[in-house]
Amino acid sequence: MELRTAASPRDVKHYTTDRLREEFLIQGLFTLGEIKMVYSHIDRIITGAAVPGKEILKLTAGEELRAEYFLQRREMGIINIGGDGVITVDGKEYQVAHKEGMYIGMGAKEITFASKEEETPAKFYFNSTPAHHTYPTVLIKPEGEQEEGVVIVKPENKVELGTLEQSNHRTICKYILPGQVESCQLEMGMTKLEPGSVWNTMPSHTHDRRMEVYLYFDIPEDAFVMHFMGEPTETRHIVMRNEEAVISPSWSIHSGCGSQAYTFIWGMAGENQDFDDMDNIDNKDLR
Repeated sequence: MELRTAASPRDVKHYTTDRLREEFLIQGLFTLGEIKMVYSHIDRIITGAAVPGKEILKLTAGEELRAEYFLQRREMGIINIGGDGVITVDGKEYQVAHKEGMYIGMGAKEITFASKEEETPAKFYFNSTPAHHTYPTVLIKPEGEQEEGVVIVKPENKVELGTLEQSNHRTICKYILPGQVESCQLEMGMTKLEPGSVWNTMPSHTHDRRMEVYLYFDIPEDAFVMHFMGEPTETRHIVMRNEEAVISPSWSIHSGCGSQAYTFIWGMAGENQDFDDMDNIDNKDLR
C-alpha cells in the first residue's frame, strides 16, 4: 500500500508538474492479478483497485492499518468498471456486473474478488474510509428489479445536468449517499458525459467539509482529460489518462475537461454527507 501525506495549498502553488503529479495523481491501479492501494492522509481515504485474473484475490489490512483485518475500523464502496465479477463477503457471494457496485460495512472480515471470465476480468475500483458504525452490506445496481440485499438507484439519484451548448451535458448516478445506501461518511457515484460534452463540473466549486477522489475512465488511448485543481485563484492542471485517479483536497477545485466525452467515478469523505454543500466559484473569479 502506497502512502501519501497531506499537502498545504501554500506549498502546492510552488509545485512543478512532476511534483504535482507525484502528490495527487494515482496511476497503475488496474494491474491484472493484483490489488493496488493508495492510503492518503487527507481524511484517511484509501483508493484502490482489484483486478482478479484466474486467481481469487483476498483483501488484507497490511502493516499500514495496524488492524486485524481491512474493515475492522473502516467501510468500503466498490464499483466494477470491467467484466462481470464476484465479491465474497464473509462467505456470501455477490454477483457484480459492469457498472454495478457494493457497499461493505465495518466489521466484514473476509473479502475476496474474482472474475467470471479470465479473458474479460472484473475491475473493482474502491474507496475506503474510517467508520464508527456498522451499516448493512448491499449490492448496488443502477437499474433493475428490487430484491433482498440489493439496492436499486432511485430515480431522484439519477440527475441529468448541463447542456450540449455549454459542453457539460452529463448524468450523475449516485450510488452511496444518505437515504439510499447508508454509510458513516463515504459517498460515491458515477458521472457519464454525453457525446460532444467535455466539462465534468463547471462552474467549479470547493467543499471545505469534504475531500474527493476522481477516477477517470472510458477514455480512448489517444485521448486525455485536463484535471484542474488548486485554490480558485491559484489553479493548476494534471493531464489524466484512462483509468487514472486523482486526489482532491477540500481546499481545491476539481474540474475536468477532456479531449472527448468520458466517464468518472467520484468518492467523497469528510465532515458531512450533504451532497449539495458546495462553495461555488464564479467563472470570472478563476485564475
